Order: sequence, then structure tokens, then C-alpha cells
Amino acid sequence: MRPGYIYTDLHASGGEPERVDRLKPRVPMKRGGQPEEVAAAILWLLSEEASYVTGAILDLAGGL
Repeated sequence: MRPGYIYTDLHASGGEPERVDRLKPRVPMKRGGQPEEVAAAILWLLSEEASYVTGAILDLAGGL
């Protein structure tokens, strides 16, 4: 799993709370991701629907 710019407290704890808003114009979808979107991808990977998935990198980055 390779998340892109996701709205979390991680950026604030790193000293740049507005990082996602600053960088989202560079993202093809023009927005930052939500933690729920990452959680949904994780749940899918853990589900039977992904039972044949192996060695994949899932980019959750709005098209980056």
C-alpha cells in the first residue's frame, strides 16, 4: 500500500499541518485523500475479494 497525501495528524506532528492543502494542486484529482479511503482499501485487501492478489502495490494517491 502506498498512500499519497492523506489528511491525517501526521503532517501536523511533523510541523506542517497544511501540507496536504499546499500540495493537492499537484495531484491529478486535485484533492487530498481521506483516512477512510485508505481504510477501505485495507479492508478490501483483507477480504475474500482480494484473495488472488499477491505482491501488489496499491497506490492511493489520487493519480500520482
